[in-house]
Amino acid sequence: MADFLVDLVQPNRLTSVVDIGANPIDAVPPYKNLLERRLCRVIGFEPQSDGLAALNASKGDLETYLPYVVGDGKSATLRVCHAPGMTSLLAPDPNVLRHFPGFLEWGQVTQEIPVTTRRLDDITEIETIDFLKMDVQGAELMVVQNGRERLKDVVAIQTEISFIALYQSQPTFGAIDSELRRSGFVPHSLAAVNRRMIAPLVGSTPFVGFNQILEADIVYVRDFMHPDQMRSEQLKHLAVIAHYCYASFDLATNCLYHLARIGAVHSDATKQYLAMVQKPA
Repeated sequence: MADFLVDLVQPNRLTSVVDIGANPIDAVPPYKNLLERRLCRVIGFEPQSDGLAALNASKGDLETYLPYVVGDGKSATLRVCHAPGMTSLLAPDPNVLRHFPGFLEWGQVTQEIPVTTRRLDDITEIETIDFLKMDVQGAELMVVQNGRERLKDVVAIQTEISFIALYQSQPTFGAIDSELRRSGFVPHSLAAVNRRMIAPLVGSTPFVGFNQILEADIVYVRDFMHPDQMRSEQLKHLAVIAHYCYASFDLATNCLYHLARIGAVHSDATKQYLAMVQKPA
């Protein structure tokens, strides 16, 4: 399919991706396809030195990684945990962690580092954001509440959310969902769901689960039911992200329909796009 959609919508610039908590310890980032096709620029933030070094060792010319801790702009303590994926500005809650195999060990704090956080709205290295990805272990609400000006440009967000608070005073899904809805976003899809077994039952590995959901990676998009509240450039980048990052062909088609309606793309762009995505491989 090459880059047919980008040729169709012709955005004014590459899609701008900001990745907060970019440590490459889990699955490949959702924007990998965009990056490999040279359709986006990435600014990533990773305060853990090992993770930052790994990112910088493998980055390309469209990627920039910085050691900033994104938060509320105040002094804080970064709690480095035994498992890098649990490092957080918040203190792990041992009472909760002991209910899930492996977590009490993973959540042991091995180092406490005084840091000065930076508000997303104040980071000058960022020109604009189309796609925001967050994996910040409980600081999601802090990031978005201190990035409301930046969020006005954003059309898609993938963030980890928790249903069970693994950290002390951690905002869970309801608080984050309410904040993002107030900022004009609606849930679009679940990119991943993390289920774990409840102790004292233990599976063959700590990663085995039954029904208890702990966390999920959820995708929010700017409310496509109010397209007149989006600029044409926002609709173009939302179409690109929907198509290349999530194979959300319906959302991309919806964006194209409204772009054609306002004359921002060719009048038969929707027809051309559907013919391409329905073409046999």
